[in-house]
Amino acid sequence: MIFNKVLDELVTYEAGKPIELVVREYGVKPEDIIKLASNENPYGTSKKVIAKLQEVAKNAFVYPDDSMYELKEALANKFNVKENNIIIGAGSDQVIEFCVHSKCDKNSKILMAKTTFAMYEIYGKQTGATILKTQDDEHNLEQFRAIYKEQGADIIFLCLPNNPLGECLDAKDVYEFLDEIDKDTLVVLDGAYQEFASYKDGAKKIIPSEVVKKYSNVIYLGTFSKAYALGGLRVGYGIAQENIIKNLYKLRPPFNITTLTLAGAIEALKDEEFVQECIVKNFEQMKRYEQYAKAKGFRYIPSYTNFITIYLDGYSSKEISQKLLEKGVIVRDMTGYGFNAIRITIGTNEQNTKVFDILDMVLNG
Repeated sequence: MIFNKVLDELVTYEAGKPIELVVREYGVKPEDIIKLASNENPYGTSKKVIAKLQEVAKNAFVYPDDSMYELKEALANKFNVKENNIIIGAGSDQVIEFCVHSKCDKNSKILMAKTTFAMYEIYGKQTGATILKTQDDEHNLEQFRAIYKEQGADIIFLCLPNNPLGECLDAKDVYEFLDEIDKDTLVVLDGAYQEFASYKDGAKKIIPSEVVKKYSNVIYLGTFSKAYALGGLRVGYGIAQENIIKNLYKLRPPFNITTLTLAGAIEALKDEEFVQECIVKNFEQMKRYEQYAKAKGFRYIPSYTNFITIYLDGYSSKEISQKLLEKGVIVRDMTGYGFNAIRITIGTNEQNTKVFDILDMVLNG
């Protein structure tokens, strides 16, 4: 069978290994597995959200409100924008897909950092677009400027903070960069981890209402998968001027999120206390990883997210990741990105203590 030629160049996105796989392949008990590869919230979902999901489950046979009015209203109030400035997706990934397909074809160009969220490139190549990347792995706006000035771009992706590395640009630098971009170039500000970055350093905070007010060519993306602990429900959003949202809606399938997802997201926005508690604990525990890395002589990237990237100088990150996996600790090996490093989601205090013990055992052979 002949398929679209663009598929020849696509590499399938590899998600973090599931708990079920480790149980099946290595015989580790489910309760002994520590999954720290997918940047999920280790504290679980808010109890208030779980109660709401149980209440709404009886309506699982009913299609969700496709206007998503209540969720958009809640987001509009949170970010001081209007409902028609918002589009809801099955994860922010789906909104990324809408953005790419709204602007790109085989004659298009997409600009991004050398090492960033893989789906930008995957969605771009689906359209046949040319992918332009900076030389530096982390976001370097001077390199973005140079490439844009020389080659142009139909879409620019800025991941703030950046996944999978964890670094983050200052908001003022981002806004200065946006001021220089042609209004026909769509700039996507991916704020999947913005709750963490803005808590750690206010200088990193991107304010969606400012983006909407000032830029007709910029869209801000957010998600409920990280700080709000709804990764399993798959819900994200985009915030932009009405013209962008109206065109993205032409690509949105009906009922693209579920009845349970809609209810869960609405309830999650009501429990900001839970979210803040999780963020505070995240950075308290991150300090332990920084101290551990320093004690071992390992370099790490200062992170504004709920994960940390640690270089395993003197070891093979691929081998260490595999040995950890066999002992029930799931982390992300960064070899595929060209790094001898591992990315570890910041777990709970108990999980992290076990990780350090097992990692010591593995490093000592």
